Amino acid sequence: MDKFSIFRDIAIILAISIPIIYLFKKTKISIIVGFLVTGIVIGPSGFNLISKSASTDVMAELGVILLMFTIGLELSIDKLMKIKKYLLIFGSMQVLGTITITIALCSLLNIPIKQSIFWGLLVSLSSTAIVLRIFREKDMMDSPHGKIGVSILIFQDLFVIPVILLLPLLSNDSSFNLTFFITKILTAAVILTFVILFSRYIIPKLLFVISKLRTREVFTSTMIVILFGTAYLTYLLGISFSIGAFIAGFIIAESDFSHEIQAEIITFRDIFNSLFFVSIGLLLNISALFQHIYLGIAISSLVIIGKAVIIIAIVRIFKFPIRTAMLAGFALAQVGEFSFVLASTGLSMKIFDSAMYNIFLCCAVFSMIVSPFLMEYAPALLLKLKPSSPKSKEDETDIKMSNHVIIAGFGLNGKNLAHVLKETGIPYYVVELNPETIAKAKQDGEKILYGDITRKEILEKLQIKSAKAIVYAISDPQSTRISLHIAKSLNKNIYIIVRTRYVSEVDELISLGADEVIPEEFETSLQMFSRVLSRFHIPLNIIARQIQILRQGSYEMLRQNAVSIPANYLNELLAQGVTESYFIESDNPHINKTIKDVNLRAKSGATILAIVRKDKSITNPTGDFVLLHGDILVLTGTHQAVDDAFEVLGKAI
Repeated sequence: MDKFSIFRDIAIILAISIPIIYLFKKTKISIIVGFLVTGIVIGPSGFNLISKSASTDVMAELGVILLMFTIGLELSIDKLMKIKKYLLIFGSMQVLGTITITIALCSLLNIPIKQSIFWGLLVSLSSTAIVLRIFREKDMMDSPHGKIGVSILIFQDLFVIPVILLLPLLSNDSSFNLTFFITKILTAAVILTFVILFSRYIIPKLLFVISKLRTREVFTSTMIVILFGTAYLTYLLGISFSIGAFIAGFIIAESDFSHEIQAEIITFRDIFNSLFFVSIGLLLNISALFQHIYLGIAISSLVIIGKAVIIIAIVRIFKFPIRTAMLAGFALAQVGEFSFVLASTGLSMKIFDSAMYNIFLCCAVFSMIVSPFLMEYAPALLLKLKPSSPKSKEDETDIKMSNHVIIAGFGLNGKNLAHVLKETGIPYYVVELNPETIAKAKQDGEKILYGDITRKEILEKLQIKSAKAIVYAISDPQSTRISLHIAKSLNKNIYIIVRTRYVSEVDELISLGADEVIPEEFETSLQMFSRVLSRFHIPLNIIARQIQILRQGSYEMLRQNAVSIPANYLNELLAQGVTESYFIESDNPHINKTIKDVNLRAKSGATILAIVRKDKSITNPTGDFVLLHGDILVLTGTHQAVDDAFEVLGKAI
């Protein structure tokens, strides 16, 4: 075997995946499906360009390690505490519920109890890589179903740790020694505790010392040593590389360097994650798939529907709207990447045979392929079904308002807007989905309604026909689009303001009826734009006018790469004189010095027109005038002269 075959394999994978990904991107199909298809095309079941080998296994393992490391980086203790209720309750109920129901179904088919438990473990896990990637692409991370989905995924990832440790208990290997296993568990627990304590108290100090060198190469090398060193240590303990990587990331998340480390590793993570999904495609045996085609489809469908129903039921128990529950259920309905790790381990431990293993592979890959389509088309499906939610106390109380503002979402933006409207006396009503947020807001005396903004009944309840404006401050683009369309159909004159994260969504939102779309990307650009112009002493009224022009037409000038300030006009402004003021602070080196001593005009070209002292203006001060703390100097000159004057006034003579 060619020892350099790994380079050929990588070249083939990238060469084949690029056109497939391009095609999938153009057809708006998740690129994860594209990587799975790439693996099938180039694998033994396709054109047999690459066979499953040790090199592809290493690449896939590296992808999982980097994925778990970045997950750990994103999960500081503070973040876990914020979502602890969702994580512990939703996560445990989903995992235990899925395992219990799977065991019950397997028992009906006379499958041995150990295999039944193992099947339950396999199907209880969802794909962190798929779900998080799609959530980020669609800006769903902060949506209600996004928070629920992420919490369940985190619990599943943490759940993998004890599962891997306890997996030998399900082994059919007669040589299994329980005493040896318990000893190994205790040893692993002790060493893991040492690793965590070492990482908690030593690694942050080490990173601080390394960062003081201000050498990127050394910092990156140290990060790689920590990552792979911890991963390899846990591997020696018989756990797994990925769990060690997760521990390393979780501990580093508590340091001040987590964001820099995440920025360093994100490119490598995405590349090797792609190779991981390609390697899964390589595993798929097409002949075995057709041999068990009906059984595979039946099991896959059962897994997808079963997991979705379980999650929907759990979320509904806690009084979330049916739409939130269904979106969370559809998002997590697939089999996860760590199920492949468990399955291969189970095969080696003889928990199940190769036939069952192939059936599992077909089921898992099929669920991964279907999952992005479910997440893509679920909102449209829910809109057609028009699910209703049970009535709450708020539904029984009429909201009597007119010329009011409807605020969709009570996050940071919604709270700030409500505060301003309350201070100015403008009537408003808030609609929110999170029951906990609603309970707290009511305690603070907010006018808030529990409801799904995508429902016509909720909008009518909010008296949208007599409302003056509606502001969408939610982090759910799909819900915004659906609700916006309904709102405009109910009140064609209502003024609609939408916050969005991405510029690419502006045109679609305007076409749906939005009057103003505020993209976070361009608002940040405008803030930088105004600060740069003010630095050049462009008059404030000119800056304000330009910002107003750029905001008109939903930032069309910026989106078309146009500039509203002609170059010759800007040059004229810069060439003209300006007037600025300079305050003499208590530590200024020129206090008790005369204007003649400072010699400002000779050094900078700027002239002191007047000095304001104790609310009195002294015009055309003489050279013998002594500067005191608290004086305000009124300067005039060209832009460059005023800049030079500021520098002179700040330096000692």
